[in-house]
Amino acid sequence: MKLQSIEIVEDRTSKSRCDEGFLRVSRLIVRNLYDDGSASASYPCDVVSRPGSDAVVAILYEIDDERRIRVLLRENPRVPLYLRREKDFVHPDPRPYDSIVEVVAGLVEPEDGSGIAGMQRRAAIEAEEEVGLRLDAGSFRVVGDEAFASPGTTDEKVYYCAGPAKLSNAKLGPGDGGAMEEHAELVVHRLRDAIRLCREGAIPDMKTEVALLRLADHLGYIPQLDRFVDELPAELRSAYDNLGVAKA
Repeated sequence: MKLQSIEIVEDRTSKSRCDEGFLRVSRLIVRNLYDDGSASASYPCDVVSRPGSDAVVAILYEIDDERRIRVLLRENPRVPLYLRREKDFVHPDPRPYDSIVEVVAGLVEPEDGSGIAGMQRRAAIEAEEEVGLRLDAGSFRVVGDEAFASPGTTDEKVYYCAGPAKLSNAKLGPGDGGAMEEHAELVVHRLRDAIRLCREGAIPDMKTEVALLRLADHLGYIPQLDRFVDELPAELRSAYDNLGVAKA
């Protein structure tokens, strides 16, 4: 079933407080204090937060007998992107954004626990909820450290976990029960092709591009060459640096 349109049933903006709802907005007046005792002029700063704040990405992949890497993504509607068509931008974008392809991801919950084990547990939960894959939490590896999603507006961090899976077993899971995830579709691409689609704007999601590049480094795969590091001449293998992405 394909999305036909998204209808705004009610706009509660003018009647809502900024400290209620799923997203909370702190509207602050702040100033910078310096070590010489001086201070900047006061200036406004809005901070967007949501319950749990941080999110974990589950990068699901498999490597076949010919060493081709495939990744599993999901395609869903995203209301903020869909409603861009009602705005005017300096750089107009004619794409309708009826849906967007993304990596599997979800918010960290208090019951997940902290540290690497908590990230692995949340990655496994999201894999089952979103794409129907029951994976052992310990099979996930944290690839690199966390990154802020949009530091000028939100305090959310994104954590990246990579997990091997048999992608042919994937099926749409129950999701979080919300209508936003209804009628999602599963998308499988070769890793190299998925990275190219990110660069071309066909997959215009920043966390997905970061996740795919970290996966490539984690696996020792160089997408530009379509080769693994161990397939390179010795002098190039010795120069390869995965930039610390294979954390645990």
